[in-house]
Amino acid sequence: MATSAYFPKSSRQNGHHRGRLSSISNALPVYSSSTAVQEKYAKRAQQSPWWIYISLPIPGLSSRRLRVFFINPRRLHAFSTTRFGRKRGSLLLFFLVISVFFFVFALAKRFGTHAKQWPTPFSGDPPTLIYRREDLQRIWQWEVMSGHYPSRQRIPEQLRLKVAPENPALPPRSSIPSAQGPYATTTRGTGARRVYLDIQSSPDNVAYPPRPLPGSVADMDIIMEHCDFAEKKFVRDCLEVLRVGAGLDNGRRVRRGRLDDWKYIYVEQPENITHVARSLDGESDPAYNDYRVTTADDGSDPDAGLVKKRGVEWETPPIALPKRVRYTSASEDPSECDPENPRIFHMFWTGPFTDKPYLAILSFLFTQNTGLHLDHYPDDGVCRPQFWLWINPGPAATVPNPTALRDMYDQLKANPWASPFLHPRFKDIIHFKMWNTTDQLDGVPELKDEWRSRDLFNSGGNVISVPSKLKESGVTRASSNDTASRREDDMINRTGSKSLSSYDRLSVILSDMARFILCHRYGGIYLDADTIFLRDWEELWGWKGAFAYRWSRWEKYNTAVLHLNKNSALGKFLFRTALKNNLDFHPMTVSRYTKEAYLEGLLLRLPDALFDSAWLTTEDHQHMRPPQPFFTNFEQFFETPVTDSAAPQALGFEGFFRGAYSYHFHNFWWKPFDPARNWPDLGPRFSEGEQIARRRLREAITAQQQSKSKKPSPIQYSESGEEDEEDRVEDDRRDLDWATVLKRTFEAYIRGERPNMYGEMLKW
Repeated sequence: MATSAYFPKSSRQNGHHRGRLSSISNALPVYSSSTAVQEKYAKRAQQSPWWIYISLPIPGLSSRRLRVFFINPRRLHAFSTTRFGRKRGSLLLFFLVISVFFFVFALAKRFGTHAKQWPTPFSGDPPTLIYRREDLQRIWQWEVMSGHYPSRQRIPEQLRLKVAPENPALPPRSSIPSAQGPYATTTRGTGARRVYLDIQSSPDNVAYPPRPLPGSVADMDIIMEHCDFAEKKFVRDCLEVLRVGAGLDNGRRVRRGRLDDWKYIYVEQPENITHVARSLDGESDPAYNDYRVTTADDGSDPDAGLVKKRGVEWETPPIALPKRVRYTSASEDPSECDPENPRIFHMFWTGPFTDKPYLAILSFLFTQNTGLHLDHYPDDGVCRPQFWLWINPGPAATVPNPTALRDMYDQLKANPWASPFLHPRFKDIIHFKMWNTTDQLDGVPELKDEWRSRDLFNSGGNVISVPSKLKESGVTRASSNDTASRREDDMINRTGSKSLSSYDRLSVILSDMARFILCHRYGGIYLDADTIFLRDWEELWGWKGAFAYRWSRWEKYNTAVLHLNKNSALGKFLFRTALKNNLDFHPMTVSRYTKEAYLEGLLLRLPDALFDSAWLTTEDHQHMRPPQPFFTNFEQFFETPVTDSAAPQALGFEGFFRGAYSYHFHNFWWKPFDPARNWPDLGPRFSEGEQIARRRLREAITAQQQSKSKKPSPIQYSESGEEDEEDRVEDDRRDLDWATVLKRTFEAYIRGERPNMYGEMLKW
């Protein structure tokens, strides 16, 4: 079939090649002239069309199909052989195809989108490993014995552990499993008994779900059973288990029967602890670095099976780990904040403060247990979560000037989107921090002595260079009068992504590194700024392990959500490995670091249903049973299709991926959440900022209209002579998109017009 598709059928007769016909007495005449052959090819080619097409179904339109046209390879081949002969024509056609391929590739590299995406991972990537097996064993033992592995998942046999580590985050097994091989692949639970909770609203208060019980913990093993895409689990089913197990289906539970298998939230009973890890607050623990390390005593290579990074020696001396952390049950004293696992949400932002971090902070206030509705936060209240917004004051490749901190606060005060959060009511839970790349890198012991010799802007092995004349202390300081350099490479001078074509790629790469630095230095959880909180994270704080989430269908990490324990062994491994791989913190590369070192279990890859519920459907997966709402692309969050646009107002916040912990809308920084009311709408206490935003919006609209019509646009004035700011429902959009509904819901809570998702009313 392949031959007949590209060569004329006349070249074969009764299964024999034309060249053999002269030996057959009854054969057809043989063309001896090459010109005649070309004429026959041309005649045959004229019977084939230049274009062919395939018909594809259009989702939602069963009666319509999409035609995609392609050039006919048979006609193209016949044309080339007719004009240039069979051999030369085929050779020219081959070179033409190769040239087109490289031309398209070059265009994609030059003009393609700068959105934070990554191509299909290749299996031929070079190795990244720099640690020997004995160091990997130390890392595993440190993390397990510090209570950072509250899971019954198996430890990789490739580590060759001889003895199962003690695990204070697991209860003892009722029966010890028999050994399956020469090496330990399980941990030995020595912790407290777990009691799984049946969480439901009380009959007299079913309007809102209950807050999670302080000190509760999410069992990630159970969540993986119901949500793991690798096990063919649907996001829709996962979200149902998540909301039912957490009591988010308050007063509307229609499932009948026992739901014990859906209980994934538990509390620990400290009185049942059979072993308490000894405190290591003393000066030293000299025996630990060699504690239960398996050494080869038969003369074999102790690192057999490990593939070291080429051109780099094994890390020496053996990895020096901090003292083990004494594991403390989350339910032991919920009001006491764990210094090793502080409840800090980190976000990183570059450029002017906009509606994107504004909504992220509002969603934090609407969902988390901040006690904002109380006149005074009680001393015995749950450990209060905080929101730290790290602001990079200039382009990613610049050093802040000496007055950067003062300038940052002056800009925040003058910014209508940011100024509300400087109100004294929020001072204990919302903190603005200035990011300084040099100071942050120098604050990481694993990096401070060597990072200046590496490339700072390395993403997946693709290095973006900055002009060498701007180099200073490993980062750059852009000169104010260097306009030629600014024109030469505008990417270096961007502060934020104002459109798809001006994506701030350098800040994205910087944030890939910043999230690991922030979690390693300060502890807590990092979230990308295009994230919206959808529920309380109490039981995630109780789970002491490190985690990120899955990159859609790939078994890779997406670090848009990242939890690392402060100064952990895993963190040390990641930083030293990234340093030897030219400071590459792209999540795809981090996936290789952990996989090649058999440490994936220590950085749990949670299903993206928990934080990114629309991702699989936007990549054409699970369309037969999608979650609610059904997005086929991320832009539909901002521009909901007309056929589905009744859902946002009808269902509201409660109908938006109910059960997920957060939603990631994947960039779209330039699209407003509420186009008709693109200003902070927080009530009279914050009216000054609202008026500034309204005035700026009117000026922008007027300028745009004038540029189109060349005529001044009239401004409506009230009888008092002031600009008319009366809101009319006729001016609003008839159908409100999901982004608009969520923004207005969060703002109504701050105005004191409705309670938050747990029924708590904010009173001013």
